[in-house]
Amino acid sequence: MTQTQQHALRKFEKSLPISLLRTREVTTRLFKPYIDRHDLTMPQWRVLRALAEADALDAKTLSERCVILPPSLTRIFRNLTSRGLIRPIDCNDARRHMVALTDDGRAVFEQVVAESEADYIRLANAFGPKRLDLLLDLLTELRDTVQRLDDPDDMPQLVKVRAG
Repeated sequence: MTQTQQHALRKFEKSLPISLLRTREVTTRLFKPYIDRHDLTMPQWRVLRALAEADALDAKTLSERCVILPPSLTRIFRNLTSRGLIRPIDCNDARRHMVALTDDGRAVFEQVVAESEADYIRLANAFGPKRLDLLLDLLTELRDTVQRLDDPDDMPQLVKVRAG
């Protein structure tokens, strides 16, 4: 008897990675037209979005916050810099590449937010504002939990706890 046969496999519809992917796809489709209108890719938008909440950020922090691999981030920096949406920031540590939004970058950010806000409100009202906040909190908690699961020996204990 295989390991899969011993433990009932979840139905495809109850697979967490599949459910998260499907949710990402449909929510992305809701907001992507606003980003497309400004000739931005989703990763470029994530960089602008992250920089809008900070004076400046370094490449490592942006890579982690925006879930973008460093080589891709380098291309994004080149593109956004050539378009005048971000600018490099002088830093005492030559190993750190710091960037910030330009005035034009902030203007694009604010336009996308203003254009998409009605759909965000529509989504929040349809799902429930409190439920949406709870979902976002739970997703953060889930991400943090998964990141702590770096020891495969912890998995059998977790399964026992869940089953009990």
